[in-house]
Amino acid sequence: MSKSYTLYDAKAHFSQVIREVRAGEIVTVSYRGEPVAEIRAVQKSKTALLEQRIEALRRSGEIIPPETSNFEFKAVAHRPGALARFLAERDD
Repeated sequence: MSKSYTLYDAKAHFSQVIREVRAGEIVTVSYRGEPVAEIRAVQKSKTALLEQRIEALRRSGEIIPPETSNFEFKAVAHRPGALARFLAERDD
């Protein structure tokens, strides 16, 4: 659930706004009828936030999970001395 305040009301009732945010609400602040800011609780973990965003993208159909989950990344080519070659080419 989202609540909305004008800028004047949000300033006047800031403690109440923070209580609502702590309770899980997302508070929208508007200026002259236009929404300008959202106040929401800080996420505890960046990993949890990323997982929530990925799940939201999956639900909306913007990303599709892989059919198999045992995919391994493999190096396409391994050539030792790549940094030395790069630096030598850069100096030319």
